[in-house]
Amino acid sequence: MKATLDHIGIAVKDLDQALAFYRDALGLEVEAPEDVESQRVRAHFIPVGESALELLEATAPDSAIARYIDKRGPGVHHITLRVEDIHAAVEHLKARGVRLVDQEPRPGAEGALVAFIHPSAAHGVLVELKEPARPRPNLAARRMAWGDLELVSVSDGLFRLDGGAMFGVVPRPLWETRLPVDDRNRVLLSMRPLVVEAEWGRMIVDCGAGDKMDAKQLDMYGFDRTRHLDHALADAGLSAESIDVALATHLHFDHFGGATRRDGAALTPRFPRARYAIRAAEWEDATHPHERNRASYLQDDFVPLKEAGVVAFYEGDQSIEPGVRVVRTGGHTGQHQIVFVESGGRTAVFTADLIPTTAHVQNAWIMGYDLFPMDTLAFKKRFIREAIDREYLIFFEHDPFVAAGYIRERDGRRHVEQVL
Repeated sequence: MKATLDHIGIAVKDLDQALAFYRDALGLEVEAPEDVESQRVRAHFIPVGESALELLEATAPDSAIARYIDKRGPGVHHITLRVEDIHAAVEHLKARGVRLVDQEPRPGAEGALVAFIHPSAAHGVLVELKEPARPRPNLAARRMAWGDLELVSVSDGLFRLDGGAMFGVVPRPLWETRLPVDDRNRVLLSMRPLVVEAEWGRMIVDCGAGDKMDAKQLDMYGFDRTRHLDHALADAGLSAESIDVALATHLHFDHFGGATRRDGAALTPRFPRARYAIRAAEWEDATHPHERNRASYLQDDFVPLKEAGVVAFYEGDQSIEPGVRVVRTGGHTGQHQIVFVESGGRTAVFTADLIPTTAHVQNAWIMGYDLFPMDTLAFKKRFIREAIDREYLIFFEHDPFVAAGYIRERDGRRHVEQVL
């Protein structure tokens, strides 16, 4: 049974006095309170590093917290250990004769499942086990007006990559609470293209992995094709035939594998009416791979496009269509780029693998996949500062739960205010 410290519960008699210390004197940020009706208590969480303090305020005179304060006075009430599977943890303890308060898990704060271990089994300490609520992936097509444009976030489904590779030098205890791993150390990720609709037509930025993968790739990367790009486009009233431009941020399989499809023995363009806008220097790198990047550049994803005569190569940073421009970041690949979408005085940015998930909004949280990580860091520091100050709406291509949001910063701490 694997367990980590989630929080320490503190029973308080006078909430205003408690807040005067924790919030006002210590300067800690107190989250909005939550009433837990089953326990007749109001919980106030205070994040402290990777754990938290939980101020517990009784909402009824016969609640467990009220009785505890009457008997012992305010103070530490319990410690909470976070587990991945609370039902398995409870059965594990039962098999070892550990005395439990709860024989079965029950609902707790923040939508979690909890179960208490009796203090007599833990040397006088009340121990709570907690399995956090698991957010459900957000795969719905979402449309929003953006000045004179329409932006549509769509999904090509889910896949998994090694957690250590996704977070590079960042220690696992710091990132696994954001994106938990499976039994093969893989984290769940989305493939989330962006459609831009304008008077000049419809553009799709990146297009997911598509369906050309073999059985080995399906297993290795944990592809979930239950919902994919065709479903998302249909939900938004679109189709592959309605796309006029397909723009690549780079040519890795999880970003542009969906640019081609199998038609019998042939490989054909996925979007039959579209021109495919590809940076010429990225094409050069992708068609001349080396040992470090060969697994990500799969030739069947893009070479058939040139053979079909549908590629529009371009050089350098520029506008691809009115309101849509590309800026090279380097770092992840030598020619990796992000896409600015500007209209009506507002700016949205599709950050691709510069900031693949909301967990990567910290400057040093850089993927191990990046070929030139110091280039990533240099660009990322400048860009995120600009994005915060100018309130850019960021589209996160690989975050399974958040499609878009604003990066906010308070007292040096960053978080994402979700919009989609």
